[in-house]
Amino acid sequence: MTAPREIRFNAFDMACVGHIQQGMWRHPRDRSADYLSLDYWMGLARLLEEGLFDGLFLADVLGIYDVHGGNGDAAIRNAVQVPLLDPMLLVPAMAAATRNLGFGVTCNLAWESPALLARRFSTLDHLTQGRIGWNIVTGYLDSAARAMGLDRQMAHDDRYDLADEYMEIVYRLWEESWAADAVKRDRAAGIYADPARVQRIRHEGRQYRLDAPHLVEPSPQRTPVLYQAGASDRGRGFAARHAECVFVNGGPKPHVAKLVADLRARAAPRPIRVFVGATLIIGRTRAEAEAKLAEYRQHASIEGALAHASASLGIDLARFGPDEELPEAGQSQAIRSNVEALRAAAPRATKPALMDRMVLGSRQPPIIGSVEEVAEELIAWVDQVDVDGFNLSRTVTPECLEDVVRLLVPALQERGRYKRGYAPGAYREKLFGAGPLLAAPHPAAGWRRAG
Repeated sequence: MTAPREIRFNAFDMACVGHIQQGMWRHPRDRSADYLSLDYWMGLARLLEEGLFDGLFLADVLGIYDVHGGNGDAAIRNAVQVPLLDPMLLVPAMAAATRNLGFGVTCNLAWESPALLARRFSTLDHLTQGRIGWNIVTGYLDSAARAMGLDRQMAHDDRYDLADEYMEIVYRLWEESWAADAVKRDRAAGIYADPARVQRIRHEGRQYRLDAPHLVEPSPQRTPVLYQAGASDRGRGFAARHAECVFVNGGPKPHVAKLVADLRARAAPRPIRVFVGATLIIGRTRAEAEAKLAEYRQHASIEGALAHASASLGIDLARFGPDEELPEAGQSQAIRSNVEALRAAAPRATKPALMDRMVLGSRQPPIIGSVEEVAEELIAWVDQVDVDGFNLSRTVTPECLEDVVRLLVPALQERGRYKRGYAPGAYREKLFGAGPLLAAPHPAAGWRRAG
C-alpha cells in the first residue's frame, strides 16, 4: 500500500508591505511595515524553519501597478507591492539564520544579461550551501519595460521564445563552463584552478551573444532549483521543458486538477512538484476562525485589490461597468492564466464577480476553519487535485504563519501528512530525494561536462 503523500509548504511573500492580501498592513497586529529590517526577515526565516517549511518563495516585480485608472496612484496609496526591495539581497541574512530552509527567488530574465544572472545565482547557491531556487519569470508589466528604457514589454508568447534561448545560455554557464575537477586548490603547486578544465561559452543567437567563461566555480547545485508560474498554454510548454516546481493559481478543484494533469503529462518522464496558491484563516474552532476573518476584513482594501488585479490581468478594471464581461485571456499580454482562472471560477467574468472574491483584498478566497477543518481541506487538495503542496500567502503577519507552524503543522503530522524533520542535503535533494544536480532528461543535464 502506498504511503499517503506528505504535504509541502512554501511561504509566499515579497520584500514589501502589501503583497497579495491588500490592506492587511493597516491591522494593528501586522508587522509587515518592518520589512526594512534584517531582523524582520531573519525572524521570518527562523519561524518557517521551525515549521519545517520547504522554502520561502519570494515574488518580485520591476514596475509599478499603473493599469487601474491609467496611473499608479491606487497602488502607491495602498502599498500594493510598492515600495519594494530587491529580494535577492535578503537571502544571505536569512540563510545565515537557518540551516535547512530553501529560498525561491523571482528574477525577471527579460531585463538582465544571462552572465550576470548566472553569477548571482551561483553566488547565492554557494552562500546558502545549496539552498537557492530561481522562479523564472518573463514579466508582464509595461511599467517595468518603461523603467528599462522601452515603450512596452514584448508580446506574451515572444517573451517565452526569448526565455528558451536565455535558459540555454545559463545552463551552459552553470553546467558546461567549469568541469567538476577544474578547482584544484593546490597550494604547493600554486594552482587554484586548471585553465584546461574551464572553457568559454560561445553563443550566437537571435537575442543574445556571449563569448566568456562563467565567473563562479561550480556551486553545490550548479543550476538552482527551477520554479515557474506560467499556466497559459505557452507557459505550460515552457514549464514542461524547464521547471522542477510549478506554482499554480487556486480555483475550482476540477479546473486545477485538469491543469495539474496537463503539466505532469507534458513534463513526463521528469518528476515535478506542483504548489497551489492558498490563503489560510485558522482558528482553534470554526467560530474563532470566522471571528478572525471578520476582524481582518475590516482592514481589506478593495481599491488596492483592483489595482493589483488590473495589472496582473492586463485589464483596466476601472473602465468596466457592472454588466460588462472582461476580455478573453488571449487578448491580454499580462498573466493569461489569471484571466483563465477567473473565468473558470465565475459563471460570468465580470468586475462584480471579481470583487465578490476579494474577501481580504485579493482575488484569492481564503480557506477558513478550525485547525481540523483546514487540515482536511488541504489533504483533499493533495489527494483529489494531485498537487504536492501550497504557497501560503500572508494575511496579518507574523500571526498567520504562527498559526500554521504551531497549530496546523502538528495536526497534519498527527495525520501522517507532514514531515517531522528535514531530509539531508541541498534544496533539490530535500524536494526530490535525489542528488543535488539536475538529472537527465532535464536539458541542463545535457550540458554538464564530465570529469
